[in-house]
Amino acid sequence: MRYENVSLPAIAYELPSVVVQTSELERLLAPTVERLRLPAGQVETLTGIRERRWWEPGASVARGAAAAGRRALADCGLTGDDIDVLVYTGVCRESYEPATACLVAHELGVHSGAAVHDISNACLGVLNGMVDVANRIELGQARAGLIVSCESARDVILGTIDKLNANPSMDAFVQSLATLTGGSGAVAVLMVDRRKLPHLPGPRLLGGALQAAPQFNDLCRWGVEKAPGGGLREYMTTDAVGVLKHGVELGHRTWRIFLDRLGWQTEQVDRVICHQIGTKHRETIMTTLGLSLDRDFSSFPFLGNIGTVSLPLTAALAAERGFLRSGDRVGFLGIGSGLNCMMLGLEW
Repeated sequence: MRYENVSLPAIAYELPSVVVQTSELERLLAPTVERLRLPAGQVETLTGIRERRWWEPGASVARGAAAAGRRALADCGLTGDDIDVLVYTGVCRESYEPATACLVAHELGVHSGAAVHDISNACLGVLNGMVDVANRIELGQARAGLIVSCESARDVILGTIDKLNANPSMDAFVQSLATLTGGSGAVAVLMVDRRKLPHLPGPRLLGGALQAAPQFNDLCRWGVEKAPGGGLREYMTTDAVGVLKHGVELGHRTWRIFLDRLGWQTEQVDRVICHQIGTKHRETIMTTLGLSLDRDFSSFPFLGNIGTVSLPLTAALAAERGFLRSGDRVGFLGIGSGLNCMMLGLEW
């Protein structure tokens, strides 16, 4: 995929006020830790995550996404009436039906002629939404589009802790470790046709590449199951070793295609923003792609893995802190359960 006319004048975000230390999660996990005789601080040691954020109980993901969207519009002096397509891309949704995008569009006052829908693809959702909007812009179907997402990790983490404490085992702990890295937050990416809105400058989306390995669809699952005593609870299990092995292989394959599509060499990529998982994944993928760690900006030590929100939010933080500079060639490197991989190239 290649693009000529797409720019990103704003990436906005909202962070919850509740800060949850990894040490607090380990305190809640005390029965499991004691039964398995795990060393103190094991979760933080294995993941590199010190803390993450949670929304208040019962928080609306649609309102979180709308708050980020409102900030992105305000940053560019736009209103919902200027948006021709709104896509909600989070794993967490307000309900099965209608599309969460409808609630967000209503909150933002998006006009009645706009395309409004959800896209779901695990942690790749925002990148998939960016491609959807970019295609519409390139085809002349939209002047401006907004991709929004909001993720909430509170319920799935607390449910996982209860499940582990009720029946501790090393296998269950290993399968649940990735769940404990989860964080919460919201993001909005504004994309415009730079020919029609030249007064809104921003990084240019140049193109990208994608690859899939759907034979590994069973490595990570997040869903709903029956809880003891009745009712339902969220659950998540992850084969972290399998995700690392096959995810890195898929990322390496996608990287080669990505460089070829954009006509770049590895040494010409100034900065990368990767999906935020943890220390081991970061070091392994960067080494495999031939990239030094100083070309990457990470947020997982203090925000955890926020699913679809992680990569764009990290990019926004990197830009705010001067890590991304005008003229940089930047790679957005995303991977999601399934397995799917997408890499997008931007000129900052």
